[in-house]
Amino acid sequence: MKCRRCRADAVIELPQHRTAFCAECFLHHCRQQVRRTIEKYSMIGAGERPLMAISGGKDSLAAWDLLLDLGYDADGVYLGLGIGGYSDRSGEYARAFAHQRGVKLIELDLATDVGFTIPEAAAQRRTPCSACGLSKRHLLNTVALEHGYTVLVTGHNLDDEAAVLFGNVMRWDTEYLARQQPVLPGGDGFARRVKPLVRLGERETAAYCIIRRIDYQVEECPMAEGNRHLGYKELLNRMEERSPGTKLEFYNGFLRRMQPLLDGVSSQDKGDLGSCGRCGSPTTGELCAFCRLTDQATDPQHRSTPRGRRGRKRRNNSRRQVVGAG
Repeated sequence: MKCRRCRADAVIELPQHRTAFCAECFLHHCRQQVRRTIEKYSMIGAGERPLMAISGGKDSLAAWDLLLDLGYDADGVYLGLGIGGYSDRSGEYARAFAHQRGVKLIELDLATDVGFTIPEAAAQRRTPCSACGLSKRHLLNTVALEHGYTVLVTGHNLDDEAAVLFGNVMRWDTEYLARQQPVLPGGDGFARRVKPLVRLGERETAAYCIIRRIDYQVEECPMAEGNRHLGYKELLNRMEERSPGTKLEFYNGFLRRMQPLLDGVSSQDKGDLGSCGRCGSPTTGELCAFCRLTDQATDPQHRSTPRGRRGRKRRNNSRRQVVGAG
């Protein structure tokens, strides 16, 4: 099999594009996909410094590497979630990459800086991933605004977006469908959130990291077992095997044909937004969902797991670590 671009021996085949690439041309392909996505959706403006949300996995590290190679002065932010050895190893990969590339990594530890871990917070929710998702959305946005970043970049790839879209379509959840965009606008207490990897799948980001020799957390989150989106991914992968390109066409078709029809839905909630009485974040209630979760996770009367650190109080942001360039 030959590389479509230079006719050298190919190292990876991409059935969804009906093509194959050698190592160097595959890296070029990834950079072009990300560059075109950023430009098409006006994700990062001239002079803006994006903040990359880093998990230590292949997607976020590949995205950070791609942004840097494309010339963006991107810093990173890592949240320590307190999920045992999994979080410890994830943090090590994030720090190693930041040191290797000589870039800044802001660190926030949930247990130390907020007062609970994801396992503790998950005890208050029916699904552990909902507590994790809520915490990450709130804290990443807070860190971005506090440090003066207007753009928050996440490593959501095509597989992630297609699985979420599949689930939302199955339930016809128009509120969530309206927000499923490559760019969520900033303002009113929110940093702009962008997803430059939406045209690259998990297989591509993994291959990118291997070729670039980027070490990453291979282990899946131990708390994600039973997550329904993993089931959606499995179903879509089977469809992709039988009909390559299905995921890309499913997601792009939604953006082209359906998403414009949902613009009105996406703006309905903003008129009722106020400020959280505790942290000041945008919310429709007296306290935002994250502050309510914090109360539940740190109050011994709410605890339903013996692993909780009882009596720990929230601490201020002075304990946040910033790993400097180099």
